[in-house]
Amino acid sequence: MRNAPTILHLDMDAFFAQAEQASKPSLRGKAVVVGGLGPRGVVATASYEARVFGVHSAMPMAQARRLAPNAAYLTPRFTFYRAISDQVMALLRALSPLVEPLSLDEAFVDLEAGRAAWDSDSARLTGVRLRTDIRAVTGLTGSVGLAASKMLAKIASEQAKPNGLVLIEPGTERALLGPLSVRTLPGVGPATGDHLRRAGITTIDEIVEAGEDELVRLLGKAHGHGLYAMALARDERPVVAERETKSVSVEDTYDVDIHDRLRVGLEVQRLADRCVRRLRGAGLSGRTIVLKVRRYDFSTLTRSETLRGPTDDPAVVREAAARLLDSVDTTGGVRLLGVGVSGLADYTQEDLFAQAAGEQTLGSEEEAPAVPEETRPAASAPAEHSWRPGHDVRHASLGHGWVQGSGLGRVTVRFETPDSEPGRVRTFRVDDPDLEPADPLPLVPVRPSGEGGAARADGGTGPEQTGVGSGAVGG
Repeated sequence: MRNAPTILHLDMDAFFAQAEQASKPSLRGKAVVVGGLGPRGVVATASYEARVFGVHSAMPMAQARRLAPNAAYLTPRFTFYRAISDQVMALLRALSPLVEPLSLDEAFVDLEAGRAAWDSDSARLTGVRLRTDIRAVTGLTGSVGLAASKMLAKIASEQAKPNGLVLIEPGTERALLGPLSVRTLPGVGPATGDHLRRAGITTIDEIVEAGEDELVRLLGKAHGHGLYAMALARDERPVVAERETKSVSVEDTYDVDIHDRLRVGLEVQRLADRCVRRLRGAGLSGRTIVLKVRRYDFSTLTRSETLRGPTDDPAVVREAAARLLDSVDTTGGVRLLGVGVSGLADYTQEDLFAQAAGEQTLGSEEEAPAVPEETRPAASAPAEHSWRPGHDVRHASLGHGWVQGSGLGRVTVRFETPDSEPGRVRTFRVDDPDLEPADPLPLVPVRPSGEGGAARADGGTGPEQTGVGSGAVGG
């Protein structure tokens, strides 16, 4: 492990919810929940105001509504979030060639590799400047952790939330980790945490006291050795700039269980086509086709078939997925379906045996079978369901706004922009010719190239902390 805190971990604060609050003045300071709004939707992100009520990510949306009935519930705008993420990642790549994105809102950076930092002082200064630049470019806040390893940098950024910076000085790691819960360590989820708790181990200090042999006895050789090393603050993992894609997949969860076998088959074919489009978009092909089926009783089945060679032919993927579906009993109903491709390659090997069946009936991607009207997913029709809560619209005379809700042939819109005051609300017919979907507006107005000055030099209002136990929550 290095002797300077030159590994940085950035985690944007409640990213989706914060982006929605920044783009909608009427939601600033209010509880906002982003995720799937159907009966089986889950929370993707909850604002800090919503977390006060106990709402958190991965929670069923129905439970979130019971906990925070007055919160604003919005559907995600992933294109909007990705555009902001691209801006943030560009700032990180300006610091170092070694940037390891973990998601749209989270990444590791090796500051030493980019000569952006070499000791505690330079690392802290880089972290402060980064937070300043993120606020200036995106209008959003992020929390920064700095340490000598990836594990500790991530723990530091968690302690810095929201809108803060925590630096762990080399030599203080053991004292910092000791009193923390075992769940703090990577790889310790609810099951492992409960197993350790039953053995009387609840803190990282107690892991060290139990010893490596006891951990191996409790958790097995690989997990036991790895967990003991992390408890001693040993983490030699490097920041990896490029992660190899292992699989490409798509899946859908249905608000109502699908019982009709024909409908299930058509959904699988539609998912196969979506998967191939994503595969081709990444310039990849694959050998193994995977089908995922979650049934009415929450049991999840996975079936796979490996072809003779890599393919990106939609007909081949559809045929393989259909064969896999034949081996699954869907009599009781299906609540989720997914199709994936693994064993990826950046080339396609023609396989006449694998493709023969598909070529007899289906050719190009455009020739996929049409889904009958009565079996199409709800998102494709009717018109009133296209007005999704939180999404952008434009009215011919009232300008830019966003959908607050829709139903019974009506859509309610609040007219406001990121730099306006909270706007007024109007209701329209869903087929109003003056109302149309719109692209999101930028959170920060684009300045002319001659205007200088990105932001304040102090990096915003969040806390900056250093050393052992520097875990106070920022503002």
